[in-house]
Amino acid sequence: MRTSLLQLRVDPDEPVDSRRARAGSLVREQQAADLVVLPELWPVGAFDFRRFADEAEPVPDGPTARAMAEAARDAGVWLHAGSVVERAADGALFNTSLVFSPDGELARTYRKIHRFGFDRGEATLLSAGDEPVTVPHPAATLGLATCYDLRFPELFRQLVDLGASVLVVPAGWPAKRAAHWTLFARARAVENQCYVLACGTAGSHAGVPQAGRSLIVDPWGEVVADTIGADEAVVTAEIDPAEVTRVRESFPVLKDRVLEDGVPGR
Repeated sequence: MRTSLLQLRVDPDEPVDSRRARAGSLVREQQAADLVVLPELWPVGAFDFRRFADEAEPVPDGPTARAMAEAARDAGVWLHAGSVVERAADGALFNTSLVFSPDGELARTYRKIHRFGFDRGEATLLSAGDEPVTVPHPAATLGLATCYDLRFPELFRQLVDLGASVLVVPAGWPAKRAAHWTLFARARAVENQCYVLACGTAGSHAGVPQAGRSLIVDPWGEVVADTIGADEAVVTAEIDPAEVTRVRESFPVLKDRVLEDGVPGR
């Protein structure tokens, strides 16, 4: 399973339409990939809170969804298009991830459950999702999470219980906590015996420098591929979803889980 993480640069001076076109071009260059991943809130910038309402768009009919559907179809790839600020029919705003199939159909959406900000920013401006989401990719079941979700291991346990073997985490993670980003990505891989595809942004969001450091982690917690810097980059690696089964059988730690009702785990 060939995976490509597009560590897209977010420049506040670049028009959004230009960034959509540039993202689409990068996706079209990944025709050999089985899964392409973009970062969180790349159309607006994860920390550019003042623009959230103005840049909010409907799903699936907004400009980003249309552009990414076309790019996925042109490239013939499964595309996790990162996330957008979604304006729901009732006017509520969500941080919503979009996953497209190779024919350009919107296969799944995921509304971010854990909102960052501690009663400021995203935490006050956006509504919270309430449902873990998986995607039946032909090669593996994908579990979806977004940025700050990475700090909450219970969500990832739910995704594993739903069958996920590849966890996909787009983010707009700040540079000053870059060490946490790589630590949590590896921890989620080890504790769940899954691959983790963690895609960050380059550039700066409303004056907040981004960590970049996109990485692909295997079920043993080893980094398969990454970019050390925070510049725009593409991180590509071949992963083997069957390795998840082999790791879980050879080191069956998940079977020793004790759940709330005292029943052993899987």
